[in-house]
Amino acid sequence: MNRPPKVILRRCDDYDVQALYAIMRQGMDELGFAPRGQTLIKPNVVFAHPRYSHYAYTDPRFVEAGALALRDAGAQQLEIGESGGMGIPGRMLFKTAGYYAMGRRAGVPVLDFNEQPWVRVPLSKGTVHRDFLAAKCLAHADTRVWMPKLKYHITTTITQTLKLNIGILTHKERMIGHTEKLHEKIVDLLEGGYPDLILSDAITIGHGFESCARPHHLGLVLMSNHALSSDVAAAHILGFDPHEVKHLVIAHERGYGSLELEDIEITGDISIKELQERTRGIVSDFSDLQRVDSPMRFYEGLAAGGGVVCDGGCATAVKGALGVIDAHSPGVLKKARSGAVVTGIYKGDVIHPGEPVFLIGDCTRVEGKLEASKVVRRKGCPAITRDILFLMPGLFGLPNPALDLGDGARFAREFATRAVVRTLTRLSPGK
Repeated sequence: MNRPPKVILRRCDDYDVQALYAIMRQGMDELGFAPRGQTLIKPNVVFAHPRYSHYAYTDPRFVEAGALALRDAGAQQLEIGESGGMGIPGRMLFKTAGYYAMGRRAGVPVLDFNEQPWVRVPLSKGTVHRDFLAAKCLAHADTRVWMPKLKYHITTTITQTLKLNIGILTHKERMIGHTEKLHEKIVDLLEGGYPDLILSDAITIGHGFESCARPHHLGLVLMSNHALSSDVAAAHILGFDPHEVKHLVIAHERGYGSLELEDIEITGDISIKELQERTRGIVSDFSDLQRVDSPMRFYEGLAAGGGVVCDGGCATAVKGALGVIDAHSPGVLKKARSGAVVTGIYKGDVIHPGEPVFLIGDCTRVEGKLEASKVVRRKGCPAITRDILFLMPGLFGLPNPALDLGDGARFAREFATRAVVRTLTRLSPGK
């Protein structure tokens, strides 16, 4: 954090491993970076599906090139670690995304943080997290190299270096404070997950619902020695003012750096202005529930005691469920059965005679008049996308991705395997 912030923007039109390797080695030299000791690579593998989620994760060829470059730069002990989203076993996501095959090619182990021994890491600046459970391979790493996938995000506007740190949490703690406090939570974790080097996969970026992202070719490798600066540059590239991205503002207020481009040294062979032209006109679907093209109606209330919309909690889970359903069966949301979805404390009427109303979250209630053929509630603070997917499709006449038989068999197998691995880890001496 004490180094002068620098961001390198390099053209790269495809995922050729040797070309990426050369770009990354040159970037490391320019940044004056040299790995030391145990080196952990943290990519983004939030979700992967063999049919409808190919662009949510850092491309394994990008990570392979990074691993080779790090080894040649002097890394002695390389590991790749991640904790996937939605409570899904990481081993299932790694297989689908091609990470185990990549790890074998590169000679680097691929680790699910949820299956590793844990230690508790204190956070002196945290407001949501005063500490967190960290996999030992993360907590004890001498060098941390973060490899995010640049994407638009339905709640946090962008997902890049800072947002990547949600994936350092185990599933046990991932949803703590995943409410209107999500933006603070992200910055809390920067203290425990500050990278020494950022290598960002922005060759094919994602938009729409980030876990089932739609692809957009950008043709960029972004490299940096400074977490917030990398995200400031990324925000501009995607067409956003960093001063309007909540978690970036909070990071600036906590002393992690400037939000001004003039305070960052930016080099490379492509300009932010040219990259902005390449992203012009992209709209991130599902970022606004009121713009979802569906007979379903969405009522977003306030967080309990907060006086603000709980944008990072149940509303985000609803957006995620809709995003998965739409990716699974494109266009189907237009054909949904009419009805209503309510999150938070809604200070108004919800009038849907003869139609279902779905109340999502512990604090959710309608303070005005409520009319419906039936009212269904899903508890949780926040409720999570995976659980909503079991109820929402049946209520509104939609196909249910959670009932896909092939996925069900894979889920059962990987959940069982994870349970066995966790048990063996706890029983192992010295763990």
